[in-house]
Amino acid sequence: MGEMVSFASNGHDARGHLAIPDSGSGPGLMVIQEWWGLNPQMKGVADYLADQGFVALAPDLYHGELAGHDEMDKAGQLMTDLPADRAARDMSGAVDYLLDHSSCTGDGVGVVGFCMGGLLSFMIAANRGDAVKAAVPFYGFPQGEDQPNWDGLTASIQGHMASPDDFFPPEAAIDLGERLRAMGKDAQIEIHEAGHGFMNEENPIGTFNEGLAAELWPQVISFLQSKLG
Repeated sequence: MGEMVSFASNGHDARGHLAIPDSGSGPGLMVIQEWWGLNPQMKGVADYLADQGFVALAPDLYHGELAGHDEMDKAGQLMTDLPADRAARDMSGAVDYLLDHSSCTGDGVGVVGFCMGGLLSFMIAANRGDAVKAAVPFYGFPQGEDQPNWDGLTASIQGHMASPDDFFPPEAAIDLGERLRAMGKDAQIEIHEAGHGFMNEENPIGTFNEGLAAELWPQVISFLQSKLG
């Protein structure tokens, strides 16, 4: 149901998959890709969220590059080679595109991200506290020296992390949530007994948890609706 669109990215151009609900309007929501890239599954997530009433935009952070589910080395390399400044620029451009779009309601947007996109959800929420009002990161968060300045974070966060997870340790996720709440931030991070990637119905690494996904999607949608209107 969605289509590829172009949008401004701080003097450059970026592209993304835009899905608009049948009603023709709704709160703006950015969907941030896993390390595979903006593949059909991720576009399908944006389409699903449009079905739930959101104007969903999934920016193509790899600028057309993709890794197949049997190309984990390539996916890792694409993620490693992603220029941090370009990703930040493109995500900020996506936020502005949604805010200016005639179909978007409200004065803020939400963010949902998975894996690498979960980490980037935290980053854009911290960097664009003027616009990002809610963030739902799945199994991904900033660690160590990669953390942003949290002072600008105004969004409510509902995070969903995995245990066990060798990529993003659950103990570090719990610590992050505690630190953010100590700063007065509205941040709730839940640890689920499931493997990394538990929301991806294509099951690329054998960890999809159908029951947990069916339980969490309504929670996520309700949370975003409550924060975005």
